Amino acid sequence: MRTPVFELHIRPMFRATDREHMTFAVDLWDYDSVVANADDILSRVDGNGMPPDGEGGPWPDEWIALFRRWNDSGHKRLQVGTATFAFSHSGTANNVTATGTFPAAGFTGWLQLENETDSAKTYVLYYEAPDAPVPGVPAAFTLKERYRDADSRSVFVRDSTGVQQLH
Repeated sequence: MRTPVFELHIRPMFRATDREHMTFAVDLWDYDSVVANADDILSRVDGNGMPPDGEGGPWPDEWIALFRRWNDSGHKRLQVGTATFAFSHSGTANNVTATGTFPAAGFTGWLQLENETDSAKTYVLYYEAPDAPVPGVPAAFTLKERYRDADSRSVFVRDSTGVQQLH
């Protein structure tokens, strides 16, 4: 069974209203804050009627089990990676490409659309570590995102060095 990851499995369970109601004690969208308060969060959602019915209702048992598994397995999270980025237009699509080498063997990665407005799109480069160390050398990667060629918005990419404008 896959180890739960904060950005993929845990963070999406907290709605904007949950975050707003709990800001006095914990920022439910912040990894470090959730880790620091994980046991307390678990005790509140596990059989204590939280969130209350008027605010979305208690978590289903599957969510509680997922949060517990994430808490018990060491609070896995994604890493923001590093790469060389390029933007190209091929006549039928716009392409964002990231080229680099993972930090260790067994890592995977992808470009994910993080934000978009009427004038810009921002991608983030994520790495996911394997659940257990993998022997071998780090793999080279080329990751691509394609989107409609008619989309002329500015393109930004966020990696561990900051935000870069590609187009």
